[in-house]
Amino acid sequence: MAETNPVLQVKNVYKAFKDVVALDHVDFSIGEGEIHGLLGENGAGKTTLMNIIYGLYKADEGEIYLNGQKVIIASPKDAIEHRIGMIHQHFTLVPVFTVLENMILGMRREGASLSLDLREEEDQILKLSEKFGLGIALDAKVRDLPVGVQQRVEISRALYRGAKILILDEPTANLVPHEVDKLFASLGTMVREGLTVVFITHKIREAMAVCDRITILRNGRVRGTLNVEDATPEELVTMMVGTEIDVSKSVLLGKFTEEISLARRSEKPTLIVRNLRVLRDGTAAVEDCSFEVYGGEIFGIAGVSGNGQKELVDATIGLRERDKGDLIVNGKDTKNLSTFQILSMGVVYIPEDRIKEGVLPLVTVAENLILGRHMQDPFCENKFVLNWKNISSVSKELISTYNIKTLDEKALAITLSGGNIQRLMLARAFSQPANLLIAHNPTRGLDIASSDFVLKKLIEYRNKGAAILWISEDLDELLLLSDRIGVIYRGEMVGVLERKNFDKHKIGLAMTGVERIESS
Repeated sequence: MAETNPVLQVKNVYKAFKDVVALDHVDFSIGEGEIHGLLGENGAGKTTLMNIIYGLYKADEGEIYLNGQKVIIASPKDAIEHRIGMIHQHFTLVPVFTVLENMILGMRREGASLSLDLREEEDQILKLSEKFGLGIALDAKVRDLPVGVQQRVEISRALYRGAKILILDEPTANLVPHEVDKLFASLGTMVREGLTVVFITHKIREAMAVCDRITILRNGRVRGTLNVEDATPEELVTMMVGTEIDVSKSVLLGKFTEEISLARRSEKPTLIVRNLRVLRDGTAAVEDCSFEVYGGEIFGIAGVSGNGQKELVDATIGLRERDKGDLIVNGKDTKNLSTFQILSMGVVYIPEDRIKEGVLPLVTVAENLILGRHMQDPFCENKFVLNWKNISSVSKELISTYNIKTLDEKALAITLSGGNIQRLMLARAFSQPANLLIAHNPTRGLDIASSDFVLKKLIEYRNKGAAILWISEDLDELLLLSDRIGVIYRGEMVGVLERKNFDKHKIGLAMTGVERIESS
């Protein structure tokens, strides 16, 4: 789809935060009645550009044009008056208010009564909801709504305020498959009704599925704009990351199929979880949860965040007491064992919270890289004296292999960025042998090249015979690699599927508690 009648243009936009250039003289335009993808990795400048258009940031240089006329947008109020709406990744709804109260908060439609008679607004909102297939109950409390419905409330509110240009920031990040389908259907209706949509994402396949054109940002610069019918996933990846990844061997692009198919599952399980119950603040976060993980397989756990994943992992590695049930590793019940004792059984752990659990911030990068092995050869002599020569040598090698951006191995971990702390944790985990590897959202916050590297490492460990327990909120990644997927909902394993029976929508329905899965 070629651009027709641009309704929004930004010209020569430059934005820096102190010494960090977020946008480097960006030109961007949106055609009337199109869904325009803004594609790039974390930190590419996508959200910053849209925050300037929405008036949350002020550009250091550059201009904004609407329908060919230069405009000044100094605040979200200005953006709304220019009929621009933005749905942020983290919603701005008031949880204790109803949907209707959230919809009208901060505004009064022209001609509406000065009295707070909410019935005057209901007809207009319901008509909008029906017209665009958003389907929301106006009397429901926002705190009681699933994430997908809360998003539809945000969209409805923007439309109620008269938006003609709708900006969606990573709109599928917290949605399950059937909610993504509903969103895409609604977006199709919107553009047919004359709206224009900006779709910010880092997910290539979703951008290609819903967008008419895609603009790619990398390091704050526009790398090109393509019509979707002329684009390939390989081309988009290369534009996003440059030459840092070999697209012909990319796991994320489905090019690693031969290695993925090499699964050879052991006869006996390495990890047995049986009737597990784990408490959080006196309430069961994990309830009657049972599954097994075998050597030579990747067992993925899918679930909406907050359904007991963290408590399950904490109990498995001894960070949290179990209230009931069995946890057996290598044939041994781990009850009353410390975390150190469990990890000494050949268990390797990649934590979800890289700041609180991933590193010791006030010790060096080198010391963090050998943490857990610091009393073993080749890092320790006679169990008392550290061998700093070996520690330094191994640390330098890991820093290079895992592209950890640090001054040197002697720098304190607290000086690292979040992404580099993640790389440090991965380097520590993948540099030691394991018969059970527990990985909790290991690719979160990583760029495409680093994520691809991590996924290949999971495959490598599995192919060497390790059991992999992989907890992730990225269902697409789980479907790419897992040999089996278990779905956790409110702390219970509600079904397990073998790879040959994977069904993305069935898994998504189980993740939201709509239906259970008959295990295969």
